[in-house]
Amino acid sequence: MSASGTEAAGKVEHMLRQVTPGRYDAYEALLHALAEGHVWMLLWHGQAGSPDAQYGNMEIEGLGYAPCVTSAQELAASGWTRAHEVVAVRDVARALYPDRWGVWLNPHAPGGGVGIPWADLRRIATGLDRMPAGPLRLSEPAIELPQFYALLTQNAHRTPAVRSLRRAWVQPALGTPYLAIGLDLYDTGPAAVETVRAMMRQSVAAVPDGLPVSTVAMSDGYDPVALWLRANARPFYDREAHLAPPQRGTAAYGYPQQR
Repeated sequence: MSASGTEAAGKVEHMLRQVTPGRYDAYEALLHALAEGHVWMLLWHGQAGSPDAQYGNMEIEGLGYAPCVTSAQELAASGWTRAHEVVAVRDVARALYPDRWGVWLNPHAPGGGVGIPWADLRRIATGLDRMPAGPLRLSEPAIELPQFYALLTQNAHRTPAVRSLRRAWVQPALGTPYLAIGLDLYDTGPAAVETVRAMMRQSVAAVPDGLPVSTVAMSDGYDPVALWLRANARPFYDREAHLAPPQRGTAAYGYPQQR
């Protein structure tokens, strides 16, 4: 390990000591340190670089983690006698999060170490500043924005790529709460996506100053906001429901059923 690598490991271990329950700022600082560092992954089978190499695994509260240590000193302290490999955390993150695996740092340490769940490995892999810091509090928006929703619905109807729209109020562990618009698209090609971006640019003009608005792709099977929207929020715009003919024997919207 180079001098810069040793320094990075020292930074990770310093941040690790600051993490305590509820200290989301310290946990976020740890994620930033990890994103630039390396970990010593503990191999249950095989040798570093071999095709049969396999990380260890552990399950905590229903989530899977691969155990690792943060330095050569911690490796020695752990008493691990099998093989290990030193890997950049970004590379580990890219490899593990698609299968919904996290990493557990220094499980041998007093207190049991600290787990980084797969959702935060995804943030490391894709860019910590691109996604909100968890845990997220998600709910239906309480702010009334009739002009914005009316304009957005109108513009969505004119944008053929849009199938439906949903909404959520997102409160990150750190940072400013914001309104999230879930985009369910028929077409995710570059040209179609550009028309959706233009739709959003035109629509946010009706949003009051100072209210952040973000978008999330409903097709993203890993994004926690998209997952919440799909499970808990009905579309406020649905092209197919709008185009569907009324069924016989049902009441038309806004009118009593005719006998």
